Amino acid sequence: MKKNGTEPHADRVAIHWFRRDLRLEDNTALVAAAKSGLPVLPIFIFDTNILSRLKLKEDRRVAFIHETLIKLQANLRQQGGQLQVFHGKPEEIFSILAERFNIAAVYCNEDYEPYARERDAQVAKFCEERGIIFTATKDHVVFAPHEILKDDGTPYHVFTPYSRRWLAAFAEKPPVVQSGTLHCRWLKVADDNPIPCPEDLGFSSVPSLAPPALLDSKIIQNYAATRDIPGIRGTSRLGVHLRFGTISIRRLALIASELSTKYLAELIWREFYQMILWHYPHTVREPFRAQYATLRWPGSEEDFRRWRNAETGYDLVDAGIRELVETGFMHNRVRMVVASFLTKHLLCDWRWGEHFFAQYLLDYELASNVGGWQWSAGIGVDAAPYFRIFNPAEQQKKYDADGVYVRRWLGAGSDLLGTCRPQPMVEHRFARERCLKFFAASQPN
Repeated sequence: MKKNGTEPHADRVAIHWFRRDLRLEDNTALVAAAKSGLPVLPIFIFDTNILSRLKLKEDRRVAFIHETLIKLQANLRQQGGQLQVFHGKPEEIFSILAERFNIAAVYCNEDYEPYARERDAQVAKFCEERGIIFTATKDHVVFAPHEILKDDGTPYHVFTPYSRRWLAAFAEKPPVVQSGTLHCRWLKVADDNPIPCPEDLGFSSVPSLAPPALLDSKIIQNYAATRDIPGIRGTSRLGVHLRFGTISIRRLALIASELSTKYLAELIWREFYQMILWHYPHTVREPFRAQYATLRWPGSEEDFRRWRNAETGYDLVDAGIRELVETGFMHNRVRMVVASFLTKHLLCDWRWGEHFFAQYLLDYELASNVGGWQWSAGIGVDAAPYFRIFNPAEQQKKYDADGVYVRRWLGAGSDLLGTCRPQPMVEHRFARERCLKFFAASQPN
């Protein structure tokens, strides 16, 4: 069969399908593809099943992917490779590829989100029907969701024992980083599937504002002391790079194990939430704790509007929203305060906040976002109990005592007294008592 007026390639080839692993270094599936001995065709698919759910006009995540693909293409060309980029539904793209190439194998790295598992099952079935080997390997995590389990083979629901077993497994068998130059036979193809321009994908040429993937050893080493202070550069800002795989989790975990147990614990939290999502995919929309499945959140749309518009009257909350909307990032301590305020001060449905974060977070990770929001709302796995309610004013005094963070995002007129700011939309003591009564009514007898 001819495609674009040319005969299909006769040589057997291996496809490496880039997804959440946008790097050449220490890429598990890419190493496996190289070791196959077959010419390797690297591809990336702008999945319209995903893009159709985004507000694409100025989505900084799509911008980040686009920027990263340009860098990846340059690196591949230095090695003699050629990235082929497609735009469409994965199964349809593979049908086109099967017409053009004699595909012997498809290599990719595992993705544990519900849609990704469904997508990969469809592509794997497509490959099986055509005698193509489909191989998905572990790369996005140090330990896959089925590797850290209780003695009886069931998943953990509490972080601390999960963390202990994770650390024991890590000490017994540390991850191996594939170092050195990747030796790969790249398939020579015409550059007929270049990286689409932003307009062809439906979004504007906005910068992603993502920091470079730099491992700052001093920040990691001092992480325990600086991680809660939003007014300074006290965190690594590597979340987006873990999300899209522009850095290796194995390399980062090994560095953290030498420099900071607290930073390593954050990486373990990430894998804990990946594990929960894999075993309990219903938590994307429903509380992990069944007793809260029928909760009717009384918070109003007007309350939610003021929260999302940074009009709560609480400086730390409003500064966090401003930072998120303007940059695609929000400091983690502030995330907890902002989420707690929406769910416990305003009693708004946690899903409203989760969706809002999903729209703006550059480092958006479904498992961590859902897990974090359910933790803050007190309805999830290993959650903050419903009676743990952050006082946003006290949190600001503790972690931004000089007002550096709130002035950065709310302007010079803002200070700890709330000058030139709206009055708090709800008084803390009243909100706390209301929240306690709301949740107490939902507790089992």
